[in-house]
Amino acid sequence: MADQPKKKRALVALVLIVLIAGGGTAYWFSSRSKGEQPVAFHGNVDIRDVTLAFRINGRVADVLKQEGDHVKQGEVIARLDASPYKLAVAQAKKTVGVAKAHLKLLEAGSRREDIAQARALLKERRAAKIHAEDNLRRIAPLVDAGAATKQDLVAARSGAEQARAAVNAAQAVVAKQVHGPRVEDLAIAQAQVEQAEAAVDAAELNLKDTELVAASDGVVVTRAIEPGTIVGPGSPVLVVAVTDPIWIRAYANEAQLALISPGTEVSVHTDARAGQPYRGQVGYVATQAEFTPKNVETEELRTSLVYRFRVIVTEHDDGLRQGMPVTIRLGRSGGTPEAPHGEAKNEHP
Repeated sequence: MADQPKKKRALVALVLIVLIAGGGTAYWFSSRSKGEQPVAFHGNVDIRDVTLAFRINGRVADVLKQEGDHVKQGEVIARLDASPYKLAVAQAKKTVGVAKAHLKLLEAGSRREDIAQARALLKERRAAKIHAEDNLRRIAPLVDAGAATKQDLVAARSGAEQARAAVNAAQAVVAKQVHGPRVEDLAIAQAQVEQAEAAVDAAELNLKDTELVAASDGVVVTRAIEPGTIVGPGSPVLVVAVTDPIWIRAYANEAQLALISPGTEVSVHTDARAGQPYRGQVGYVATQAEFTPKNVETEELRTSLVYRFRVIVTEHDDGLRQGMPVTIRLGRSGGTPEAPHGEAKNEHP
């Protein structure tokens, strides 16, 4: 009878040992299993939008894309009425022709006929001067004798001065015809030609800008105008979501920063494509925490800081939409993501 309490105590001790060993084993396997789970981050798809607009004003002639249509870089997606700008180009080209003709005229210098005409005019003015001076000399004595009035004398003097001025002007015309244009005149004419040519370039650029061209590949998300609308420079025409590259905006705490250095490969998981993650690569990690107070004093607050980082999806399809929540996972080493469905795990995009 005395052995029974001993046997019971031994049995209880054995059960406790088994329970402790089982719990420890379960905890070890559980800890190991958790340690092997890939690190997960949460974020959202961040597709950039580009608002396309005309640089010039005018009447919209055609909008070639609807919402949901795909566009290619360099593709014409809308047009303005180009008639006013075609006329502007034609007018600017004619102005260039006039400026070049004027420059050529100056460079050619005076013709012999022009010089002869200028000299003949000078000869005529000199004869008129002699006549006016003779008239003045004749009237002056008559005034003293009372045969002419002082008014006649004033008129004779005025006529003589006008004749002398006319001779000087004719002499200047002859000199100009003989010596040709000045260097400064030629420089001004050349500058006028260049100015007119620059106006042609500006007019042709405006004509080219009557066609709105897609700056990158994407999908039209908003069509803001219709044909017939009068638009000004910068008025939105189409909003295009850029389809490549696609970014993921995600966040990590301070303890996780070492796992997401730029270039780290990741897998991007969505509910819409379960078991078929997208491949991606960390492209940028913020240097400042977000949504935190400026003065951080305690260790608890420091560890709760969140840092934004960007993942560039290197292979994707139309399944990723703006704002879609995603999960980003790293391998155990923090560098190799899960392979998409049907691909080798070590294969790179």
